[in-house]
Amino acid sequence: MDLLKSLFTWIFYILFLTILFPFKIIVFLLVVLPTGKKQIIHSWLMFEGLALIRLSPLWTIKIEGRENYDHGQTYVMVSNHQSMLDIPVIHCLNFSFLWVSKIENFKVPILGLSMKMAGYIAIERGNKESVVKMMQESEDALKSGHSLFLFPEGTRSKDKNIKRFKTGSFRLALNTGLPVLPVLIDGTGQVLPKKGIVFSSGHNLRVKVLKPIKPEDFGTDDPDILAEKIQVLLTRELDSLRQETAQNRLEL
Repeated sequence: MDLLKSLFTWIFYILFLTILFPFKIIVFLLVVLPTGKKQIIHSWLMFEGLALIRLSPLWTIKIEGRENYDHGQTYVMVSNHQSMLDIPVIHCLNFSFLWVSKIENFKVPILGLSMKMAGYIAIERGNKESVVKMMQESEDALKSGHSLFLFPEGTRSKDKNIKRFKTGSFRLALNTGLPVLPVLIDGTGQVLPKKGIVFSSGHNLRVKVLKPIKPEDFGTDDPDILAEKIQVLLTRELDSLRQETAQNRLEL
C-alpha cells in the first residue's frame, strides 16, 4: 500500500511542478526581472511544498513555535536534516528566507531553475573556492536584509539523530551580528530515509521553531563553540520531542 501511495505522491508532485512551471517563468519574466523581487518565486516554492505536505495521504504534520519568528527580523536559520522531505516541510512555515543548498540541487530539472530564479545560494561541497564564494554571497544577502536557511550538518543523517554541526552558519551569524533561529524537524527520516524513494505512511511530522538566540546570548565569538552550543540545544529538544511523542502513543 505504501508503494502505491508513494507512486501517487511522486506523480502528483512532478505533474504539479511541471504544470505550474510555465506560469512561474511568466511571473519571473514579467514581474521578478523588472522589480528584482525574487521573494515572489520563493513564495511560490513555499506554496508548492505546502501542497505536497498537506495533500499527501501518507502523513500528518504538527508545527509549533511560529510565534518565535519575527517577520521584521533577519535571521540565520538552522535545522537538523533527516530527509529530502525536510525542504517542503520547512516551506510549510511560510517564512521569508533564501536557501543555501548544495549545487547538485540546482541541476535538477525545473526545481534547479526555480531555485536560481528565487536567488538561492549554491555551494559545491569539498570545493574551497565555492565555499568562499558561498560565504561572501551569504554575508551580502544577510546584510541586505535576507534571512538564510542552512542545514549545518551538511548532509542528511542516516540514523535520524543530529550529527556534528559545521561552522559556516555560525560564522555568518558572528560576522553579521544577527540572531540564530533554530528549527527542529522530526519524523521525516522515518517517512523517507536517506537514499530512499518509497514513502512510509502513518507518521506524524513534527516541526518546532525554537526561540531565537540573540548575539548578546551567544556567549562566544568562536564559531566552533557556537556550533556545538546550538547542536546540543537541538539535540536536547529532539530528545524531549521524542519522549513526548512516545508518551502520547502510550496514552492512546
